Amino acid sequence: MEYAIFGATLLGVALFHHRALLVALAGLATVVLLQIASGPSLGVAAYELLEHLADEWVILANLLLLLLGFAVLSNQFEQSGLPEAIPSWLPIGWVGGVVLLGLVFLLSIFLDNIAGAIIGGVAARHVFQRGVTVGFLAAITAAANAGGAGSVIGDTTTTMMWISGISPLDVLPAFIGALVAFAVFAPFAAIAQQKTSPMIQADLGHLVIDWMRVGVVVFILAMLVFVNVVANSSFPQHEEIAPVLGLGLWTAILLSAPLRSPAWLSARHALYGSLFLVVLVALASLMPLDILPEPSTVTTFGLGVLSAVFDNIPLTALAINQGGYNWGLLAYAVGFGGSMVWFGSSAGVALTNLFPQGRSLFTWLREGWFIPLSFVIGFIAMIATSA
Repeated sequence: MEYAIFGATLLGVALFHHRALLVALAGLATVVLLQIASGPSLGVAAYELLEHLADEWVILANLLLLLLGFAVLSNQFEQSGLPEAIPSWLPIGWVGGVVLLGLVFLLSIFLDNIAGAIIGGVAARHVFQRGVTVGFLAAITAAANAGGAGSVIGDTTTTMMWISGISPLDVLPAFIGALVAFAVFAPFAAIAQQKTSPMIQADLGHLVIDWMRVGVVVFILAMLVFVNVVANSSFPQHEEIAPVLGLGLWTAILLSAPLRSPAWLSARHALYGSLFLVVLVALASLMPLDILPEPSTVTTFGLGVLSAVFDNIPLTALAINQGGYNWGLLAYAVGFGGSMVWFGSSAGVALTNLFPQGRSLFTWLREGWFIPLSFVIGFIAMIATSA
């Protein structure tokens, strides 16, 4: 029954994007009421739920703090002027499209994949002035998700693995599949885009880059890595009683604020989406694990395919709670798998807010046919290299 409610909640989220938080809260409340009603007594059921919350609150708090912090970090990068300078560095022709997608890939390693997708979309709008094809939008989404797949600060799913105690080195092999997939879809997308709307060298006038803001971004990322290393090596016991990573990120943001004040409203704007993801993770944590299929290559591939139509956050939470997965393979599958459909990842949803024409499911699948192909090829490459 819990999984029926869980599936109905994910389906509701897919159908009612504008009421996603309300749907997620309704699903969480329903599961909580079900578990209370099916318990031996009200007192015992309430005690078990409180005990579960005591075990999970650090992970949930860490996730919320990191998501809000990454929104502020991304805004600092956008305000630096560096994203607007990207079009002037691109070569003309379809090779320029591949380079742009490569930059999105690289940015998403260090920034949230949502930020990478948005920056790629803004740059594409500058250089493809006759319009950006839906196929290229799919490729931007795929590049952002591929870049974040192997980085614990580049995607919410990998961040969840990180704060659950999984080593960043265990996630790193996802870059093998991501790079192979990129080598497949990037040329197809760039050539199709060039045929429809050729690249034009952008005239950015006297654009000034704020290198101090760029330095602030580098400082915050370095501080986050430092906190993680110190916490894991010297104070591992504290990671279970306090959201160390999230607090470290916000400490760095506040310390650097006097140098370049961030747009605090960016955290406020990200609050709705962040709460939605936290509620989905909380819902997934209540699922019984004894009826799930055993972790395997097949189930990992299945989770990747499901990520195309269901949000990959709760699917990842289920896998983390179950344990026993090849984390690099899982990170690639759930991270890149969401690129196959526009609403399968947060990066796709964010990008189609800028380009509403991308919300056509049929057009996304027709013009972005190379994304499912590259997903399968990248998955096979990961299996071949790990054998």
